[in-house]
Amino acid sequence: MPDHTASHQMRSGTIAGMRESMKKTVTEMMVLFLLRQRQMYVYEMSQEISRLTNGIFSFNTLYLAIYRLQDRGHIREAGKREADNRVRVYFKITRSGQSYLQGLVQEYHLMTEAVDGLLSMDGKLYSDD
Repeated sequence: MPDHTASHQMRSGTIAGMRESMKKTVTEMMVLFLLRQRQMYVYEMSQEISRLTNGIFSFNTLYLAIYRLQDRGHIREAGKREADNRVRVYFKITRSGQSYLQGLVQEYHLMTEAVDGLLSMDGKLYSDD
């Protein structure tokens, strides 16, 4: 089994490490959001996330998130289509996925608004004694 501790320690406490943590946190939310718009295959989702976030979020693969969401019943296969000598598996969001997405989005907004509110108080919190 590979030792991920060394790579984690190198990233921990860095801006790159923070970006990776945030990316992992919002991946499922972005996948579900896209699938709420229409059925897609995995590579298409990856391309769309990168395009719609102006490259801020890009992924080598989304398969781990896809498998997690599928195992929990939040998405399911919607069919297979052949194009360019490849079989593309399309996914769609389920009712459970719709509810999960709604909860994720609410929690995301709650947390980001709290952080934005805190950061907006910079220099205004405490007077010089």
